Amino acid sequence: MSTTGPVPADPTLAGSDLAAMARLLADGTRATFCLALLDGRAWTPTELARHAGVAPSTATEHLNTMVAGGLLVQERQGRHRYVRLADQQMAELIETMAAAAPVRPAPAARTLSADSRRRALAHARTCYDHLAGRVGVAIADAMTERALVEWEHGPRLTPGGERWLAELAIDVPASAKRPALRPCLDWTERRPHLAGAVGAALCGHALDQGWIRRVGSSRAVLVTPAGRDVLAARLGLSAELLTPAGN
Repeated sequence: MSTTGPVPADPTLAGSDLAAMARLLADGTRATFCLALLDGRAWTPTELARHAGVAPSTATEHLNTMVAGGLLVQERQGRHRYVRLADQQMAELIETMAAAAPVRPAPAARTLSADSRRRALAHARTCYDHLAGRVGVAIADAMTERALVEWEHGPRLTPGGERWLAELAIDVPASAKRPALRPCLDWTERRPHLAGAVGAALCGHALDQGWIRRVGSSRAVLVTPAGRDVLAARLGLSAELLTPAGN
């Protein structure tokens, strides 16, 4: 008697694959690399070594392991080597794991600049290709309150939300591989911000229009005066919420 349909996955093999992926992230230096690479950009091994405070040779060893394991991909331009997260799914995995980590009091920053960087990341940052942090969560909340996004089967963009995007000239490319909207649990706020094609389009448009700008080489972004005006007019977000503490 013949049967049709998908063949169930071998649970032993699946377990081995899961364990292999977990081992890739079971190191503080590698985890630090991954969090840095959540900015969606490609970094050189030297830049990542400096960011994590390790020797270049140590960074190279870790990066080779992560590339071999499929967590990262590498690109070469002449003599230069760059690495980035393999894809959006890897970014989502890392952000989800960071949000699921136990909440512990943050250690006191060693320097004033380190404390400023930490506060800037918590306030507003990119999570791969969408907005996160206090500002990202506030945008998600405001869009929900204005019935631009509904969560009963979602999150899902409402007809009003589609009109809202059109009025702002935000184009969302259609994709069969990526949902229009997806909740992404924010690792600092512990509440969801908006990912997916809509989240990426909104973030990209905000950067292009100068509503936000990157802060140095980190994932932190700053809402500009033009951005505060737009977000206040379109979503009712206050200037106080959109301005980092101390600014």
